[in-house]
Amino acid sequence: MNIIYESTRNSNDRVTASQAILRGLAPDGGLYVPEKIPSFDKTLDEFAKMDYRECAYEVMKLFLTDFTEEELKHCINSAYDEKFDTPEIAPLVKADDSYFLELYHGRTLAFKDMALSILPHLLTTSAKKNNITDEICILTATSGDTGKAALAGFADVPGTRIIVFYPKHGVSKVQERQMVTQKGDNTCVIGIEGNFDDAQSGVKKMFGDKELNAKLKENGIVFSSANSINIGRLVPQIVYYVFSYSRLVAKNAIKAGDKINVVVPTGNFGNILAAYYAKRAGLPIDKLICASNDNKVLFDFFKSGVYDRNRDFILTTSPSMDILISSNLERLIYELTGRNAEKNAALMESLKQTGKYEISDEMKKDLEDFRGGFATVEEVSAQIKKLYENDKYVLDTHTAVASKVCDEYKKETGDNKPVVIASTASPYKFMGSVLTAIDKKYEGMDDFALADELEKLSGMKIPQAIIDLKTAEVRHKIVCDKTEMQKTVLSVLGI
Repeated sequence: MNIIYESTRNSNDRVTASQAILRGLAPDGGLYVPEKIPSFDKTLDEFAKMDYRECAYEVMKLFLTDFTEEELKHCINSAYDEKFDTPEIAPLVKADDSYFLELYHGRTLAFKDMALSILPHLLTTSAKKNNITDEICILTATSGDTGKAALAGFADVPGTRIIVFYPKHGVSKVQERQMVTQKGDNTCVIGIEGNFDDAQSGVKKMFGDKELNAKLKENGIVFSSANSINIGRLVPQIVYYVFSYSRLVAKNAIKAGDKINVVVPTGNFGNILAAYYAKRAGLPIDKLICASNDNKVLFDFFKSGVYDRNRDFILTTSPSMDILISSNLERLIYELTGRNAEKNAALMESLKQTGKYEISDEMKKDLEDFRGGFATVEEVSAQIKKLYENDKYVLDTHTAVASKVCDEYKKETGDNKPVVIASTASPYKFMGSVLTAIDKKYEGMDDFALADELEKLSGMKIPQAIIDLKTAEVRHKIVCDKTEMQKTVLSVLGI
């Protein structure tokens, strides 16, 4: 079955998978979605016998139907190689009576590696398939992890440039240092005086600016995105859930066909949307539990049916989730409207104009698969301490949000189905918050001293990425106001 992609704001805008990957965002500001969710053509028992790469191929071939087997396998094998420090790529570890899918064993220590290491290969393959000769400029906003993973993936990739915007005062020290020391002649990192939502809104505005895009075209440049708004980011994330389920079957923790619950620490909604797509494709997931931090805009949405970003933006210890505009939620809203592009576009316009929208009672009924929960900064610290003391298992701050929400869900519902928690970052990315949660004596210690302490506590070797940061040269020093993003991009591109 050939899958075509359509814009959530104009169902007549129909493109192939490779064209959707190249564009990133639709010209009308919508997001590309598959016209239908395909069903898996392998059994759950067959998936249980596959490694990560084999599983990735069987899932991604269903969604990226204009890629040949040779093209897709080349992209997968190029991405999922020796850069991961565990043979399984994404190990499934049991702790606290849940299964933690460790998605952080790539070179930048966060789950973004899993999807972003394959995106440059999908993008350059898509460019060849569509005879694109213009230079592709990847324009991306990050709340901390996407930026480094994208920079690492696209560094020195021929025919591409990458510009990453991040909130100057809204990421961890390690996250910032990872970005500003990035090598590659085609890379550029820019801090903005503003928050992640400001960065993301500025990037979306540039994608939709016809005059700007025409000027770029005159100079042989086209924009594309590495954010999870790009379907080339979203499709590889579906693999996480199929693979984790397959490991449970392989470990005899469940039988093929048994239902599980999934808990995802959520900011931009891409990772949990991928789990929803996996469920729609045939994976036996019961509840999709969306875990938020103090910026609980999604928790409030699932409770009330009102999405309202008109609230204080709170800086927390889980900065990659400090988001008030969850872009990928639009893809779910499109499904809830019955794939009515006009209705969806009206809701998104309401969000743009008033900062909020409300879905109908009928649409709310279709949210029964989802459950929202949130954890405060204090609860996150307590959860990290609890798991360390009980299981000697060390969580990062984002995974701790999900773990706490999981505990609350079980307590409230008595639902004891096996649970997979998406573990989205290494504790080494947030050493200060993690270690001071375990013991206050670590407060005020230098990051590299903290790394030594974390190694002793966790038994997890200090990742090479952290060791390399110690001597890495700061190469990117541009900072701009949120109102000057376009001007800064043109300057960087020499236009």
